[in-house]
This record gives sequence, C-alpha cells and structure tokens, in this order.
Amino acid sequence: MMQRLLIALIALLPESFFRLCYGLKPVVIDGQRLDSKARLLCDIDRKTATPVRDTPVETTRANMERLAGALAGKQPPLQSTEDIEIPTAAGPLPARLYRPTADPSLPVLVYYHGGGYIRGSIASHDGLCARLARYGGFAVLSVDYRLAPEHKFPAAVDDAITAFDWAVQYGADHGLDPEKVAVGGDSSGGCLAAAVAQQAKARGGALPVFQMLLYPTLDAHLSADSYKLFEEGYFLTYDRIRDYRDMYLNTAAERDDVRASPLLNPDLAGLPPSLIITAGFDPLRDEAESYGRALQAAGVRVGAVRYPSMVHGFMSMTALLPQADKALRQAAEALRHAVSGE
Repeated sequence: MMQRLLIALIALLPESFFRLCYGLKPVVIDGQRLDSKARLLCDIDRKTATPVRDTPVETTRANMERLAGALAGKQPPLQSTEDIEIPTAAGPLPARLYRPTADPSLPVLVYYHGGGYIRGSIASHDGLCARLARYGGFAVLSVDYRLAPEHKFPAAVDDAITAFDWAVQYGADHGLDPEKVAVGGDSSGGCLAAAVAQQAKARGGALPVFQMLLYPTLDAHLSADSYKLFEEGYFLTYDRIRDYRDMYLNTAAERDDVRASPLLNPDLAGLPPSLIITAGFDPLRDEAESYGRALQAAGVRVGAVRYPSMVHGFMSMTALLPQADKALRQAAEALRHAVSGE
C-alpha cells in the first residue's frame, strides 16, 4: 500500500519539481539525457535493492509483484479476462486470456513476461497485457511459464513453444484466429518470443505472424558495450543480469545455445515481421538493436524504436511514466497493422 501511495504521489508532482531536483546536474550518457522521473526510480532502487544472489528467490519474486502492482496503474476495461490452463507434458501451464471485444475470431499475441527467468508472472504483467489488448484490438494470451532455479533451461523455452503451438492448434476453440498468432515479450520474455519464432521456423511448421520484442535479452554472453555503459545505477544492473542468467542456465556452454542467445543464430531469413523497442539507459540496449540490424540484413521487415531517456522495464511503469503508455500504444498499433495486412 505504501508503494502505491508513494508512486501515486510521485506521479502527481509536476515536471518542474523534477527539473528543480535534477536540472542542474542532468545524467547524460551516450548523447542521451535520463528522464527525471526514471532517475528518481533509479535512485530509490539503488538505495533499497539487495543483490539477487544474496536474496531468497521467494523474496525477489514477492518484491517484483508488489512493485509491478504499484507501477502499473489502473487497468483499462476489456470485454473479458479469463484464466485458463494449457496442457503440457510437464503438467498444466497457467495462462491468462485478455479479450478486448466479443469478436468470435480475434488475432492473438502470445505474451511472455519478463523477470530474468526467475520471477515475474501473469499477475505482474496484468496491466501491460491488458493495455496491449485494449490498444490493439487483439487478444493477448499471457503465459505463466516455469521459472528457474526450480526449472532450469530449457523449461521456459519448452513452455513458450507449447503455448504458441496451443494457440495455433486450439485457439479457434477459444475465439482466436489460428492464422493470426503473434509472439511477444519483454526482457527475458522477449528472448523467449525470439526463440519461439526461430524454433517455429526450424521445425517448418506455422510461423508467428509477428514478433514484438520489448527491450529483450538476446545474448547470454553479456558482452555488448551497453553492459559497460549502464553497468550499475539504472534500475537493471549488470550484476543482476549475470545472476539471473546463472540461475537459469545449467552450464556456461548453454550460453551458445540459440534458444538462450537468439542473437547468435546465423540463419534469420524467413522470420516474421518484427518490432524491437529499446530503452536508452538499459544494459540490454545494444544487443537488442544488433538483433534488429541482423534481422534487417536477413531480409526481415523490422521496426526499431529507441526511447532514449528511459530505463529497462519502463513499459510496465504506466502509473509514473507517460512514455510507457506511448510505447505500449506504439507496440499495439504495430501488431494491429501486421495482422490486418496494412
């Protein structure tokens, strides 16, 4: 409750307040100026966060759920929101289906939440998925894939593929158009979406009609220049990313597996049209933009958008950052155009 009240108060403060606080000493890196409200979040996080490796995973998960609920803001109205279960070889896979209208055959975005493969849920991304559905006029199927360290790689990838296959094979039974199934995700979920698209192509089956990659992690080697530029102090740190990766993968050799590092795949031709949104002050920025260039070089139609003043995860911060809502509308519109053939 206190987090919600604090964030609500911050959201009400005029921009002039933040300019007064930070205007004399702006943070400018790589030609980009950090947004003042995002900077305040970074300052709070820097003073309160504990290392992932020193924190029980249950605590890490609970902290994310509380913060996500506070930052998401009020959820927009939808026709329906339904919790379902997708059968898998490992047991029922929980998912949440968002329907913006009563249309009996809606395009659907199969969405994989972020959280470093160890945290996050359909609840933490409830607001984000509801907004995408509302703004784009398509259904969203949010997938509660298995998390590490209880379920190591490739459990999350297997669940992600199963959810996509289910939407193609059985989506019509739930009012979804099986020929208009897209994939998307943020951060680690963006990696899962990219892996699903690549694996669908490799199998020779149905391809997603679109992939929506929101500040995705795409190379488990963590070697891009932006890891050094934004190593610490900008909400997502290098140490956290490394700890997430090491809790997810079984061995260092798995960093070369294209299901964990889609950027390393040499054959990207024939993948679906894509949107890649990045944040300027994000350690993951450069690898995501490199993937966009690699897709373009392979002949894939790509929309690449950078929000230069933003930090990792900003699209989940609609209660505080107006750029979050703008980016969600942009992502939803891109998918709407893709499935409508415009």
